Amino acid sequence: MPRAPKDLADRMAARRRHAKADDGYVRETFVQPRDQARQTARAFLDRWPAAAYMSKVETWRELPGGEIEFTMRRLRSAD
Repeated sequence: MPRAPKDLADRMAARRRHAKADDGYVRETFVQPRDQARQTARAFLDRWPAAAYMSKVETWRELPGGEIEFTMRRLRSAD
């Protein structure tokens, strides 16, 4: 039983990391200026179309310096 909120948060984060490792998706994380982030995301989706690879921007956030941190996700390819 967790003793403090941080204990519970640590356990939940550990479960999430483990679950993501086995879910069949490939993830790439980027930190770029906004315009470059848009170009990178578009190139990723052009290379691995959502219809075939279930590609998407999984998470994103704006950092204090104005850069965007984002994670792209796609299914593993068979080739």
